[in-house]
Amino acid sequence: MASAAPGQSGPAAPLALQRGIVKMVLSGCAIIVRGQPRGGPPPERQINLSNIRAGNLARRAAAGQPDAKDTPDEPWGFPAREFLRKKLIGKEVCFTVEYKTPQGREYGMVYLGKDTTGENIAESLVAEGLASRREGIRANNPEQNRLAELEDQAKVAKKGMWSEGTGSHTVRDLKYTIENPRHFVDSMHQKPVNAIIEHVRDGSVVRALLLPDYYLVTVMLSGIKCPTFKREADGTETPESFAAEAKFFTESRLLQRDVQIVLESCHNQNILGTILHPNGNITELLLKEGFARCVDWSIAVYTRGAEKLRAAERYAKERKLRIWRDYVAPTANLDQKDKQFVAKVMQVLNADAIVVKLNSGDYKTIHLSSIRPPRLEGEGTQDKNRKLRPLYDIPYMFEAREFLRKKLIGKKVNVTVDYIRPASTATEAAPAFSERTCATVAIGGINIAEALVSKGLATVIRYRQDDDQRSSHYDELLAAEARAIKNGKGLHSKKEVPIHRVADISGDTQKAKQFLPFLQRAGRSEAVVEYVFSGSRLKLYMPKETCLITFLLAGIECPRGARNLPGLVQEGEPFSEEATVFTKELVLQREVEVEVEGMDKAGNFIGWLHIEGANLSVALVEHALSKVHFTAERSSYYKALLAAEEAAKQKKEKVWSQYEEAPAEEMMPVLEEKARTTSYKPVFVTEITDELHFYVQDVETGTQLEKLMENMRSEIASHPPVEGSYMPRRGDYCIAKFVDGEWYRARVEKVESPARVHIFYIDYGNKETLPSTRLGTLPPAFSTRILPAQAIEYKFAFIQVPQDDDARADAVDSVVRDIQNTQCLLNVEHLGPSCPQVTLQFADSKGDVGLGLVKEGLVMVEARKEKQFQKVITEYLNAQELAKTNRLNLWRYGDFRADDADEFGYSR
Repeated sequence: MASAAPGQSGPAAPLALQRGIVKMVLSGCAIIVRGQPRGGPPPERQINLSNIRAGNLARRAAAGQPDAKDTPDEPWGFPAREFLRKKLIGKEVCFTVEYKTPQGREYGMVYLGKDTTGENIAESLVAEGLASRREGIRANNPEQNRLAELEDQAKVAKKGMWSEGTGSHTVRDLKYTIENPRHFVDSMHQKPVNAIIEHVRDGSVVRALLLPDYYLVTVMLSGIKCPTFKREADGTETPESFAAEAKFFTESRLLQRDVQIVLESCHNQNILGTILHPNGNITELLLKEGFARCVDWSIAVYTRGAEKLRAAERYAKERKLRIWRDYVAPTANLDQKDKQFVAKVMQVLNADAIVVKLNSGDYKTIHLSSIRPPRLEGEGTQDKNRKLRPLYDIPYMFEAREFLRKKLIGKKVNVTVDYIRPASTATEAAPAFSERTCATVAIGGINIAEALVSKGLATVIRYRQDDDQRSSHYDELLAAEARAIKNGKGLHSKKEVPIHRVADISGDTQKAKQFLPFLQRAGRSEAVVEYVFSGSRLKLYMPKETCLITFLLAGIECPRGARNLPGLVQEGEPFSEEATVFTKELVLQREVEVEVEGMDKAGNFIGWLHIEGANLSVALVEHALSKVHFTAERSSYYKALLAAEEAAKQKKEKVWSQYEEAPAEEMMPVLEEKARTTSYKPVFVTEITDELHFYVQDVETGTQLEKLMENMRSEIASHPPVEGSYMPRRGDYCIAKFVDGEWYRARVEKVESPARVHIFYIDYGNKETLPSTRLGTLPPAFSTRILPAQAIEYKFAFIQVPQDDDARADAVDSVVRDIQNTQCLLNVEHLGPSCPQVTLQFADSKGDVGLGLVKEGLVMVEARKEKQFQKVITEYLNAQELAKTNRLNLWRYGDFRADDADEFGYSR
């Protein structure tokens, strides 16, 4: 750029000394100086250096002129600009304005510092050979004489433009466009790139010169957006609130500074990145000062942790800085105790809602923030003639509910309320909703909504950018959804959706009659309590049979609840509500076992329900919420019911509050306290199950089994079964050919098809799935009447097996290594709901196997209250405390069973 000639305008009078901060270097002989900010961006002016000329910088052709061409750098133009940029940017200078053209362009002398004793910038440029005196000017004053002298010295020293050659090496090969921005960004591998910020469009968008290849690119800061300048139809720009302030904030820190840029992504040809400066991260600073807000669409690519951006934004919101001056937090009207609390999960309502019990005893419905449960897509997917059952008919709804049920029911969780969604009225597009409390629910440090989304069992709700009513962990939810989509999980899977054909035989007398004998023969059947109508009336889901039944508790008379009859409301009996609540809290959505004894005229099944070893009928009687019914007399639970009723009568509570004890005619004899008996017998361990049950053979009868097997195989060798002639039926005893080619006695457990028959080897305890061609009829001479099944099932006493699959597998592996196919000593301690519970000792060392598992931290202790077991229980508990102290296996992260750190699948 050439300086002004003296004749172009009269000298500015007087030559007042002015000061400012250098905002920008336009070229080797022009700078922009700004003042101090006062309540907004400061004033600024352009100063051109008098009497010198430096090479022009490259200019891009105007967009609206098709014939125009890009203008390259003049030799030594860019080094001159860089010389001034590194020396002046952000520094205080003083200057005098000597000339002013009619167009308003100002020329003068610039000095580094507060007065004219500082470095003369024009002289420094000339001395380095980066600028020349204006052509044709005569040295007629000391300043011009000094310039002439410095120029001569530079020429002699062959500095800069006076060096040999044309200076073409100083001309940049500027690249204004990139053909494939995404490929360009990926090629950088998110490594920091050196750059100079050439222009600031607004607080979060800059133009940067990437070094050393001179790419001139527009970079949008990842994860945030500042207020912008809206371009009107007439070409003028209207700033949004705080747009100018945000732009100045970024300019004053980054404009023409040396920075590093991490190119993170490309969106619609725009490059997203993070600018790193030695003094800090501008992205986080803009948020913290209230100049920017987080944006969901790009925050996921921010490589320095989205949580830092959310925290910075939250800081500004809490202090109501700038763009947040009118901000009101979604939970501003809640007390701290209502924002964060610990509660017990009582029910899973849907894939995004649960009912919790507060410490006060009140119940509260909590919706998981920012997620949407599975739903039907399209109108034609549902048969209009059939009533929709959302739990079973909406794809993945059942899987989502089961995930929450298994992880949460009965557990304590940490609830953090994110927002309150106000009640809405019904519209044509959506039904009415009552007020909803939306929160982040965590258990053992795990966000349950994030876990649900990561398995593809829920989706994340998208919001308007200004909608602040969202999860406090929204970014983690988005990241979890991205992983689920990438891995094709659940709702995002391309496989066929799971279908749940569940027959509801509640109240269907005909179906119930057909089903009754099957349930009676099954003994104890697994079930899940889906609904509690009253204290003794429940709806059960039978997973193996895939049906729903209504189940009435046998042996008790429970207070009848209120009923709505046509034209009449029948009030409930006293304590009916309490009985319903008791049953709900104990069994609702829990896995239970049921024994069906019969059915009533309405098609409801009657029987006994067990949960974790407790009989629900007995529990209701024990808590004075039911009385014993005379029909219990023929039951094996009659004595337990009578004992529970007698104890409840003595307390005179609830249904027995009016009870008057009849005078006792004679004293009942006092039963002696039972002592623990130990009678260890030798056994041979043949199989360990995945549930840590095990099968053993009695060593004393081992020779009988060997003799029977030898005779049976001899018989089969003489008269081999005809392949395919045997038709297996569930419950039949048969012979099965194992992988070793030998025949063994077995029982048919399940028949899927002729090619897949599930069998159980009755003398060894292992199971296998075989084609019917490898099965045959068991010869009568070798039936269980001749020699009973030799594999007896047992379970370890005094220990609690982890419900977590990985932890349980560790325990099973340890037991398999230690005792499978070895001789041990066994003592029956007490009877269990499914099999006897025993202690097992190694045959050689007499060491307790169960105690060894406790010592290694592989299992937990099941504390029992019987006095005869207290000595051995104490030994087990001491071993458990030692395992905790040493942080072994289950205890490696401390006591996971604490209320505020409850891990999935564990309970005290």
